[in-house]
Amino acid sequence: MSTQVVAAKMAEGELKDIPYKELVSPVTPSEEDKGLVKNEANTGTSSSSAALTLEAALGDQNISPSPMSSPKMPQASAMKRADPQQNGGESFVNRDGTVAEAPRMKKIQFADQKLEFNKRPTKIGRRSLSRSISQSSTDSYSSAASYTDSSDDETSPRDKQQSNSKGGTDFCIKNIKQADFGRREIEIAEQEMPALMALRKRAQGEKPLAGAKVVGCTHITAQTAVLMETLSALGAQCRWSACNIYSTQNEVAAALAEGGFPVFAWKGESEDDFWWCIDRCVNLETWQPNMILDDGGDLTHWIYKKYPRMFKKIKGIVEESVTGVHRLYQLSKAGKLCVPAMNVNDSVTKQKFDNLYCCRESILDGLKRTTDVMFGGKQVVVCGYGEVGKGCCAALKAMGSIVYVTEIDPICALQACMDGFRLVKLSEVIRLVDIVITCTGNKNVVVRDNLDRMKNGCMVCNMGHSNTEIDVASLRTPELTWERVRSQVDHIIWPDGKRIVLLAEGRLLNLSCSTVPTFVLSITATTQALALIELYNAPDGRYKQDVYLLPKKMDEYVASLHLPTFDAHLTELSDEQAKYLGLNKNGPFKPNYYRY
Repeated sequence: MSTQVVAAKMAEGELKDIPYKELVSPVTPSEEDKGLVKNEANTGTSSSSAALTLEAALGDQNISPSPMSSPKMPQASAMKRADPQQNGGESFVNRDGTVAEAPRMKKIQFADQKLEFNKRPTKIGRRSLSRSISQSSTDSYSSAASYTDSSDDETSPRDKQQSNSKGGTDFCIKNIKQADFGRREIEIAEQEMPALMALRKRAQGEKPLAGAKVVGCTHITAQTAVLMETLSALGAQCRWSACNIYSTQNEVAAALAEGGFPVFAWKGESEDDFWWCIDRCVNLETWQPNMILDDGGDLTHWIYKKYPRMFKKIKGIVEESVTGVHRLYQLSKAGKLCVPAMNVNDSVTKQKFDNLYCCRESILDGLKRTTDVMFGGKQVVVCGYGEVGKGCCAALKAMGSIVYVTEIDPICALQACMDGFRLVKLSEVIRLVDIVITCTGNKNVVVRDNLDRMKNGCMVCNMGHSNTEIDVASLRTPELTWERVRSQVDHIIWPDGKRIVLLAEGRLLNLSCSTVPTFVLSITATTQALALIELYNAPDGRYKQDVYLLPKKMDEYVASLHLPTFDAHLTELSDEQAKYLGLNKNGPFKPNYYRY
């Protein structure tokens, strides 16, 4: 029985009466059918025509026709052909020779999203940059969907008048209407940040940050929102801006603004927007900060540059990134650091957990979301084998990648070798590798010469905080073409047709292109909160104008707050054991020089 007959009987509601054998009986098509199939092959196929093609292929074989092939073909199974009289339109030809014209279908056309950069602009306005180079301003790579209203894209947040439900206007974000969605994101994050929630309950009555005025410059995500609301519950007033132009979750910023927090950030800021937002946080006549929470050192740098007198009232700085800590040590060495600073980055709970475990998971997430790459068999070079590099290498190796490592430190280099990675110079493997990942916090790790020698299709990204590791500026030259393929993904095309794939324009991959595990950020955020409490409440003279590590007792306390999540039970020392080791039963359990 032919496919046409079956389709006809289905249309007439008689399928239930057809025996199974008759459904699968082959039919030899007639010469007329074969001719129609040939005509249809020139105009495209449908599911019914595909079946006819199979029957036509079998037509020369000795297959007996089914007895049920004789009924007349009803209109429901009409054949399709191109009608040259209708300018290529389609019509249906029935068995009786009548022609019925099919309705015309409109084709959907998509706007060309391609962006090309033929030369580096000498002066970029804030709107042009945020809408051309940074198309990500209309996207959100949070764990939930993007709630950005596309109708807002044409207007810079700096040019809009917004107010929250209470009439407050001291903020500048993408869209205050996204607040409800952002609140849900924050509530989800709270479930994976047990230590901060515990800290709220334990210290809320004491208000250890009462009177503190904290100005912050970090990634504005749901996890940061939980930190800000915790600081507020502990008595602090907060004003916040973003440390990265791509990492802000617009809906979370909206929820914070709705909750009364002065927030100045949106996803896809221009460089001009970035510094404008920081300035709006700091430059307020009626509000003087006395604590700084920084990520990368940009906020601290801006205050030193524009408002140095503010440091007379600032009691301390808390810094969490390699880049920012490096800047603080430079200031200290030059005798320009005029307040105490806490180096959170090198605390054990930040270094081992945020840098190592977080990057071990988020490197794969960021690469997958942006490029859909398969890691098995890919050759990857990771520049730097600190904690971030260790995490990236471990994840890539587990996925079957062939991993090379570059390193300047012989100790880290030896660790890489002992972990089974080949230590190389970048120039030795640059022509071979499929992916280049920087994890150093340094500048010009990947320069134009390296980029010129990469093979076609090589992916380049940065997992270090600073955006200086890849020399992106050298790529904005007239002979190279920039092509925006999707949010945070650019193809840079050489004159000979070779192209490399640049992610997030050389900025931090995981927070620009994906998210990071909330539980790990709970560890870092709790460490930051305790560092603020320590510096704010420290008696005069305890901390001088220098850079300090978080006391080990606090590191251990942060870890202990997270253990209940795993139903973990610590062993307690007996008095005899504590005496033998020369320790207090309640810690700290390791000396400051111990390396975990």
